[in-house]
Amino acid sequence: MEQVVPWDKLCGLIEPYYPKAGNGRPPVGVERLLRIYFLQQWFNLSDPAVEEALYDSAVMRQFVGIDLGCEPVPDEITVCRFRHLLGRTAVGRADAGGGEPALGEPGRADHHGHDRGRDHYPCAEFDQELRAAA
Repeated sequence: MEQVVPWDKLCGLIEPYYPKAGNGRPPVGVERLLRIYFLQQWFNLSDPAVEEALYDSAVMRQFVGIDLGCEPVPDEITVCRFRHLLGRTAVGRADAGGGEPALGEPGRADHHGHDRGRDHYPCAEFDQELRAAA
């Protein structure tokens, strides 16, 4: 996937919308969260499931670039917020331009089964707030 996915180009599209360091805890890197998002797509993992899979799988951690000796795995809320960020920006929409496939679908918190059982995990409240604001 290192040769197939244009990581730099995708990260460049996302970075203008991504939170900057300075307010609160430092944000997780864009490429790291994008790689986690791709793992969710490829393995049909929910936010809590991808967090658990990253703790359980050395291969997934290596793909994402996480060294548990130096840093924790991003929590499910961080993953959820990134996924919603993709849905709110042009990056996640089909009209992103250039004929490239969209990374997500705006307004659908359940795309690809990611929020299956969303009423049973902490991101549900965040999902509901986003729907109310839309």
